[in-house]
Amino acid sequence: MERRRLRGSIQSRYISMSVWTSPRRLVELAGQSLLKDEALAIAALELLPRELFPPLFTAAFDGRHSQTLKAMVQAWPFTCLPLGVLMKGQQLHLETFKAVLDGLDVLLTQEVRPRRWKLEVLDLRKNSHQDFWTVWSGNRASLYSFPEPEAAQPMRKKRKVDGLSTEAEQPFTPIEVLVDLSLKEGACDELFSYLMEKVKRQKNVLHLCCKKLKIFAMPMQNIKMILKMVQLDSIEDLEVTCTWKLPTLAKFSPYLGQMINLRRLLLSHIHASSSISPEKEEEYIAQFTSQFLSLQCLQALYVDSLFFLRGRLDQLLRHVMNPLETLSVTNCRLSEGDVIHLSQSPNVSQLSVLSLSGVMLTDVSPEPLQALLERASATLQDLDFDECGIMDDQLLVLLPSLSHCSQLTTLSFCGNPISISVLENLLHHLIGLSNLTHVLYPVPLESYEDVHGTLHLGRLAYLHARLRELLCELGRPSMVWLSANPCPHCGDRTFYDPEPILCPCFMPN
Repeated sequence: MERRRLRGSIQSRYISMSVWTSPRRLVELAGQSLLKDEALAIAALELLPRELFPPLFTAAFDGRHSQTLKAMVQAWPFTCLPLGVLMKGQQLHLETFKAVLDGLDVLLTQEVRPRRWKLEVLDLRKNSHQDFWTVWSGNRASLYSFPEPEAAQPMRKKRKVDGLSTEAEQPFTPIEVLVDLSLKEGACDELFSYLMEKVKRQKNVLHLCCKKLKIFAMPMQNIKMILKMVQLDSIEDLEVTCTWKLPTLAKFSPYLGQMINLRRLLLSHIHASSSISPEKEEEYIAQFTSQFLSLQCLQALYVDSLFFLRGRLDQLLRHVMNPLETLSVTNCRLSEGDVIHLSQSPNVSQLSVLSLSGVMLTDVSPEPLQALLERASATLQDLDFDECGIMDDQLLVLLPSLSHCSQLTTLSFCGNPISISVLENLLHHLIGLSNLTHVLYPVPLESYEDVHGTLHLGRLAYLHARLRELLCELGRPSMVWLSANPCPHCGDRTFYDPEPILCPCFMPN
C-alpha cells in the first residue's frame, strides 16, 4: 500500500516519463514540489527512476535540503557524482557540503552495498563533467542514452558466472574523492578542512585523489601533512612555484618520487643556501634528481630559475626514463657541456615543445644547438630562444637545422642581437615550412639609435615593412612576423607591427 502511494506521488509530480519531452522548467518544478515533503522525497528514492536522480539532486542542492542530499548519496545510481560542477561559481553552504560527505560516511559504515548504489568517485573538481547536470534537461537525443559520467579509473572487474557479469554482495571498495589542490598560505578554508578531517578518519575507505596539484608559499610541515592524506600516485600534473632552498627541496623529494603517474612537472625558483657544505649540496641534489627514475610517465618538464642546474643538467636528464614531449629550461645558467649533453640525450628525440628562454648562450658554440634541433626536427612544433644572447654568427649556423624542422608552427627568439640581413636570411630558410604561422623576432640591430638601446621607431617600422614585403614576394603573406623587445621604461615586452602595441608606455594618457 505504501509503495503504491509513493509510486503514485512520484508519477503525479514527474508526469511519468513525458517530462523528458517537456521544457526543463517542468522538471525543476516537479523536483521542488517533491522536496516540499522531504521525508516523502527520501522514501521515494527506492522507486525513483535513475534518470530523475540528477534533476532531483540539483534541486535539493540548490535548496539546501541536507537530509535529502545525504540520502541521495547513499542511493546514487551512477559510478561518479560530479559535485564540483554544481559548486562552481557559487558560495557553497557548509552544511550542504557536509551533508554529501556525511552520506558517504553512512555508506562506508555499512557492511554490504545497497542494492542500487554504484558510487565509486566523488568528483569535486569544478571543470570536469560539464554536461552531466544539463543532459537530462531535454536538449539531448534520448532519455535512454543518458550517459554514465566517466569515472577516474577503469571500472572494477565484476565476477563472471556462466559467462554473465554479476555483482555479488561484498564489502565496500574505497571511494575516490577527486580534487584539484592549490596549496598556499591561508588557502585552507572550512570546506577543505572538513574534507581533510573526513579523509583522515576514513583513510582506508575514502581515498583523496588529486590529478592537478599546485604548491605555492606554504610551510613545508603543512605541505607534508596534506600530502600524507593524498593518494600520490593519482597526481598527473604538479606545479611547484616556491622560493625554496635546497634543503627544503630535499624534504619534498620523497613525495615527488611517489607520484609515479606524473605526466607534467613544473619546478621554479630553487635558491642557493650559504649555510650548507658542498658535500651536503651534492647529496641534496642527488636526492632530488634520483626521484625521476620513478616518474616513468613524465611527458612535460618545466624548470625555471634553478640555481644548481649548471653543470648538472645531464644528472637530471639521465634519470628521465622516457622521451619528453615538452622540455622547458628557462632562466637557468647552463654550461656548454650542459648543452652538449642535452643535444645527445635520448629524451629530446620526440620533443614537440622546446624552450631555453633566458638561458645565456652567447659563449656556447652553435654546433650543440644545431645537433639538438636536428635530433628533434621531425617532431618540434614550438621553439623558444627568447633572451638567450644568440648573435648573428650563431644563428647563421642554426639556419639549415631550423629549415629541417618540418612541423614547426611557432618560433620565438626575441631579445637577441640580430641584424636585418640575418633576419632576411632566416626568412628565406623558413619560407618552406608550411606549418610555420608565427614568428616573433627581435628588433633588428639597425633599429637602435645608440648603444644605450634607444629605439628609432621610424627606422624599425621601415625594416618591419621590408620583411613583410619579402614575405609577400616569397608567397607567404599570411605568416605572422612580429618584432618584440623589452620596453626600456616598464620592462614589459613591447610588440611592433609596425607601430608599438601592448605596452602601456606607448598608450596616450
